[in-house]
Amino acid sequence: MTNKTAQWIAVLFCSVALTSLAGPPFLTDDPAPVDYQQWEFYIASQHTKSGGDWSGTAPQIEINYGPMTNVMLHLIAPTAYDAPSGGPRHYGYADTELGIKWRFIEETERCPQVGIFPLLEIPTGNPSQGLGSGHVQAFLPLWLQKSFGEWTAYGGGGYGLNPGAGNENWGFVGTVLQRQITEKFLLGGEIYHHTATETGGRDDTAFNIGTVIDFTEHQHLLFSAGRSIDGPTDFQVYIAWQFTFGPEFFPSLGNWLNGR
Repeated sequence: MTNKTAQWIAVLFCSVALTSLAGPPFLTDDPAPVDYQQWEFYIASQHTKSGGDWSGTAPQIEINYGPMTNVMLHLIAPTAYDAPSGGPRHYGYADTELGIKWRFIEETERCPQVGIFPLLEIPTGNPSQGLGSGHVQAFLPLWLQKSFGEWTAYGGGGYGLNPGAGNENWGFVGTVLQRQITEKFLLGGEIYHHTATETGGRDDTAFNIGTVIDFTEHQHLLFSAGRSIDGPTDFQVYIAWQFTFGPEFFPSLGNWLNGR
């Protein structure tokens, strides 16, 4: 693998990581924040194969919190790997993601809910090892969602700021259609388009099929997999365990730790 190819894969990985962590288990997000004083905690892993080279996170920690109604704070702390087929492999801490989701229009019978979710990628990873971008990146999206009985459709798009020599700002647009098959089983699919992140790079049009399985009120399994329709991604997969809880969790945890 040439140095130019390795650099392109590293840049692609960093830019994909920024968007793919937006709306588990899909790359496309929705405008709905977590409820007031509620928490979401994820232990997740995602993997991408492109031209015989693998990259991904193993694992990544995601935390979302609702400090007020219609607002969500967001953090992702990932460890990542870069495993080219013809070069050295690297593993370590990657770029840290911070964001704030704000839903400014709530859903009604005729109107979809609408929100924004600006994200910052803080360059905490090592760019020389393919584990980070080396620059502060940003993604500025607008998301919409409407439900119809057991069906829900959501999507939108945004613009990515990708500074650095040879890099290109990029665009993303995607849509998801999902259905609550049973009380504890959701099935959905998405299709999205991601423009090139590097001068001379390729755009990517791809799909994912995903599911959310609710084991209990607080514990959930999320999974999706897919590939490019027209683009460089041979295979991509995301899997996560999600724990959701509210402020009542902390007194219960304290009692458990104290043996009560």
